[in-house]
Amino acid sequence: MSTTHSTALRPRLLGRATVNAVVAICVLYTLLPVLWLLLAATKSRDALFGSSILSFSDFSLVSNVKDLFAMDGGLYARWYGNSLLYAVLGAALGALISVACGYAFDKYDFRHKEKLFGLVLAAVMVPQTVLALPLYLIASETGAVNTFWSVFVPVLFNPFGVYLGRIFAQGYVPNEVLEAARVDGAGELTTYLRVSLRMLGPGLVTVFLFQLTAIWNNFFLPMVMLSDQHLYPVSLGLYQWNSQASVSPEYYPVVITGSLLAVLPLILAFVLLQRFWRSGLTAGAVK
Repeated sequence: MSTTHSTALRPRLLGRATVNAVVAICVLYTLLPVLWLLLAATKSRDALFGSSILSFSDFSLVSNVKDLFAMDGGLYARWYGNSLLYAVLGAALGALISVACGYAFDKYDFRHKEKLFGLVLAAVMVPQTVLALPLYLIASETGAVNTFWSVFVPVLFNPFGVYLGRIFAQGYVPNEVLEAARVDGAGELTTYLRVSLRMLGPGLVTVFLFQLTAIWNNFFLPMVMLSDQHLYPVSLGLYQWNSQASVSPEYYPVVITGSLLAVLPLILAFVLLQRFWRSGLTAGAVK
């Protein structure tokens, strides 16, 4: 009997070991570029090309950070502020809009509701780069090209966020609670703001994180819309510096250090909001 048990246990252990090995490879693949970026940011320009990346003989992180914020009259700080404004404000407003649209699709009946939602799902499959040229033409007609609004307004509307908003509304906002609020005399807007929106908190955080990541990494739309360097986000600004590095090698250390600092807001957002995100796994368990 013990032989049979060990024979049955062996494939299970083998499968678990295979899964762990695949996970370990994926984690290593993800962390290696970050580790290289962290180590490279501690090197001066000469050490970056003339010594081992694993050597700590020439630690120049503080010097690189100072050079980064002094380069080209302190443009990096302006780019960083632009990215925070685009991403944080855009993700917050975009999450509110997406969740409200998803809530309306789930809780209200109106003509062609499912057909319209089908269009939303179809829009999820359209790459954002395909929309850059039509958005540029629209912005050109309205005189918004090379302004803050040409980058900010398009990121407020996210079809995938609307889809997630409807899923969260289905799972976390029972119809019985809405009916009870209406019986108590609450209007639709009051019911949404005071009752439903509180239940949709984990959904808002989830959509916010998706939006934040997408907007922070947004590159093609700002490249098409903007020509004023003072409006650039970090992604576009670092790309411009990296293009100049082949002619002016002093840009290499600041590009690497700037890339390292550009990762920090996303890491910080996920660390600070993961508690609210995890609560979404059990939220909405209302009979």
